[in-house]
Amino acid sequence: MIEARYHDSVNVLFDLCHQGEGACVSSPFDRAEWYSLLADTGLRPLIAIADDTDQHAALALTEENGHITPLRNWYSFTWRQLAPQGERGDRLLVEIARQLRTRGYRVTLEPVPEEDGSSERLAKAFSEAGWQVETRPCDLNHVLSVDGRSFAEYWAERPGKMRTTLKRKAKKVNVEVLEHFDEQVWIDYERIYSASWKPAEDQPGMLREFARAEGEAGRLRLGLAYHEGEAVAAQCWTVENHCAYIHKLAHLESHKKLSAGTTLSAALFEHVIDRDKVDLVDFGTGDQPYKADWMEQVRLRHRIDCLDPRQPRAWSALAKRKARAMTQMLAPREAQS
Repeated sequence: MIEARYHDSVNVLFDLCHQGEGACVSSPFDRAEWYSLLADTGLRPLIAIADDTDQHAALALTEENGHITPLRNWYSFTWRQLAPQGERGDRLLVEIARQLRTRGYRVTLEPVPEEDGSSERLAKAFSEAGWQVETRPCDLNHVLSVDGRSFAEYWAERPGKMRTTLKRKAKKVNVEVLEHFDEQVWIDYERIYSASWKPAEDQPGMLREFARAEGEAGRLRLGLAYHEGEAVAAQCWTVENHCAYIHKLAHLESHKKLSAGTTLSAALFEHVIDRDKVDLVDFGTGDQPYKADWMEQVRLRHRIDCLDPRQPRAWSALAKRKARAMTQMLAPREAQS
């Protein structure tokens, strides 16, 4: 007998994510601690859970005016279901999706990964629960599969211009990679970020607390590059489950000619490949051209937009979706005429 329920606190996820069932937690963004940090920023959780005897599934969500979306912000590389694999887990997800029709007229899930089957699995669950589902790509994720290479082997395959830059500029900066949180180093990081080309941080306090906790757990890789004693570039990485995540990087525009960011990135890649022995490096979302120099594969992130045809508030969006589909269907015919 499957039972579905809702919670307005992320505390319920701590038990679920630490039960070790069905690989609920596979990245930093699946952990209950991550959702707790998000809730601390002011987001209002809507945690949808389904239970079936000894198995449980959950979706960490938030809701506003009947539109249900993931509990996430721009620091989140991905968002996905917290559910065991297999048929029983799928049934739990269908029940959650069915119950959500009593809470909202629209559910929009993003950025959902496709490589682990999450986007297909969620789209199927919501479709079986009676939602009208549309799945479309919404972002790109650049990654590096190490494939057993050493850093030297990886670096030999980088673009010649990048290798030449490192050879010419590396001696002009000193690099430090910490595996623990350091208050002064983090102050330097925030100073560099605020003076860089990067947009202003939305929730810098959240990232600081995340880095602090990751440092305590031994997962943090915090890199700084110094020129004549001044910190001029900074990067925040973490390592977990044989994967390195590049969360944030920045350098001072006033010292751009030093190419300190390239030198620091190379040091961190060497650290995670040769010392941490990771299998994958994840550069997060976004299709910035410089990522292609460091990474070798691109993965899709999907938006799964679900509308409840029983509810009048969904009809306008459903009509627009149908019109868009019709236009796309007719376009090839018009091109051939």
